[in-house]
Amino acid sequence: MWLAVIAILVGLAILVWSADVFIDGATALAKRFKVPSFLIGVLILGIGTSAPELVVSVLAAIEGSPELALGNAYGSNIINIALVLGATVLISPIIIRKAIVKRDLPLLVIVTAVAAWQLRDGMLSLTDGLILFALLVVVLGMQIVLSLREGYHEHEDDVIVESTDPHHIEPSVARGIGSLFIGILMLVISSRAIVWGAVELATFWGLSELIIGLTIVAVGTSLPELVSSLSAARKGEHDMALGNIIGSNIFNTLGVVGLAAIIVPITVNPVILSRDVLTMGLITLLLMVLCVFAYMTKRPFGRIAGTTLVLFFVGYTGWLIQTVNM
Repeated sequence: MWLAVIAILVGLAILVWSADVFIDGATALAKRFKVPSFLIGVLILGIGTSAPELVVSVLAAIEGSPELALGNAYGSNIINIALVLGATVLISPIIIRKAIVKRDLPLLVIVTAVAAWQLRDGMLSLTDGLILFALLVVVLGMQIVLSLREGYHEHEDDVIVESTDPHHIEPSVARGIGSLFIGILMLVISSRAIVWGAVELATFWGLSELIIGLTIVAVGTSLPELVSSLSAARKGEHDMALGNIIGSNIFNTLGVVGLAAIIVPITVNPVILSRDVLTMGLITLLLMVLCVFAYMTKRPFGRIAGTTLVLFFVGYTGWLIQTVNM
């Protein structure tokens, strides 16, 4: 048991560090090409911080633990919005822009609805996985084209530019690629340790892999989103902070679950639909309502919204604990 606990704790520590290295490398490359910050939020931070979920879920599917893969993906989506974004705006309120409520959040709602609809028959087949992954390619392509075409930001200073500090040294392309490689390598190693430890704990405590995935693994793999969102918000990169959450959840729903289903068909526990997917859908709709309200009233997305989201997370956690004890 204690070896499993150590494997999870050490794995999570390395996971957060390796995700940070991965993001640094990706961001360094993006800066060299002066990519808009929202696009960095969706593609670099959103996908980069979801790399732990992807690797953990893929390894879980390969090793015959598909419920751990689903719990990790859906649990991370709930935590990203309710806890990560909630905590972020409690510390640093963000500004909601027009394109977020007109395009990006409705897209997230549609993606979540498609994922829920696929689960209606209690099975995620190879075909379902291929559809999810194809949708991911379409969505990401659309985000890239629209963001670059519309110049998503209204001012030139919204584009990441080189530092004017004479002592500042811009990271080289080679260093960025090196950070990407090291980050991915350590992500794989640490994720294997987490999956092994989680399965061992589930067996020892008599808990389902789904519960372990929704709690320990989901919280652990969401730490990179929390760190990067807080950092982006405190630096005034509001679009990057929210883009991180939107991009991460889209990638989890389509890419992480889709790839897991491609590897091995997944029989869906009915409780996933009635509790976890329902919660994921409700928190996504709540996020959209709160963002629309903030945009319409011209108020920052701040402490009231953050408190609402965090309280939602507390309620879901209580529901989860009650379900386990039943």
